[in-house]
Amino acid sequence: MSESLQNLFTAVWELLTALGLLVGPWIPLIAWCVFWLFAVNWLKLNRILAKGGWIPVFLIMFAAVLVWGEIAPPASGVHDFGIGWNVSNFYGKLVYVTALVVIMMLCGSVQSSGACDQICRFPEDSDEQAAETAH
Repeated sequence: MSESLQNLFTAVWELLTALGLLVGPWIPLIAWCVFWLFAVNWLKLNRILAKGGWIPVFLIMFAAVLVWGEIAPPASGVHDFGIGWNVSNFYGKLVYVTALVVIMMLCGSVQSSGACDQICRFPEDSDEQAAETAH
């Protein structure tokens, strides 16, 4: 009995290790999606973006590309995307940062569509609070 129980624990441990190795590299991207999907009130953010909030988003994007490109250039000097693309350091970083912003906006559109209404509920703004935040 104890040998079969030990075999069961060993099999479960090997399964969890294999799953960890499979999912481990994707954890930062999963966390990125979870944050933008459940922690951000996209109704408020869309109002801010509509009033000109796009400009800081683009400035932060380009600053991230410049800093990331200087700090961590690829070892070969180019980014190989595996589909026949070989682009230079800064263009490759621009592709990555743009992909992250597109994923962020997709999470916003999913939340704005109402698909997450049962999971994430944000308090409604009263007219007084909306006027306070506008100032």
